[in-house]
Amino acid sequence: MKVYTKRGDDGTTGLLYGGRVDKDDLRTTAYGTVDETCSALGLARAELTGHLHDLVLEVQRELFVVGAQLATLVEHWERLQPGLSRVDDAMVDALDGRIDACVERHPLPQEFVVPGGSRAAAALDLARTVCRRAERHVVAMRRAGQLPDDAPLRYLNRCADYLYVLAREVEGTHTSSRADR
Repeated sequence: MKVYTKRGDDGTTGLLYGGRVDKDDLRTTAYGTVDETCSALGLARAELTGHLHDLVLEVQRELFVVGAQLATLVEHWERLQPGLSRVDDAMVDALDGRIDACVERHPLPQEFVVPGGSRAAAALDLARTVCRRAERHVVAMRRAGQLPDDAPLRYLNRCADYLYVLAREVEGTHTSSRADR
């Protein structure tokens, strides 16, 4: 099987369940930025072990769900499955619970945080900012009438918050890496 198809040489890309759009379409920009978030999280996960590694992996898998929904034309959304290829309220609610649990394990600092306390935390902060960019692109999709269901937007909003608190937990767990900063 070849990786290249040459179908995108005209500046378009295929969507999940059919249809083609320009590669710079709002939709492709949004799900492409979700993919960037997932990749930045891969950098963070490569630095982590144990439960923190698993928490990041869980978000990466959920971002595939967000990306799948964004990469599907609305007329094909009935083919999407909640929690597998379509964001649902349970996914958003679960993030709320994970944020609360994270803050309980490691209370948030009361001052501005300069990223870079550790490699993993810096990667999480980078992923957070990319996630916020994805969120802005999804807002543009909604404004253009391409997103009648706001669950992906709510998920990305919570996800960025979660990545912030997770980065603070990572810094608190790896305090020795911050001692010389």
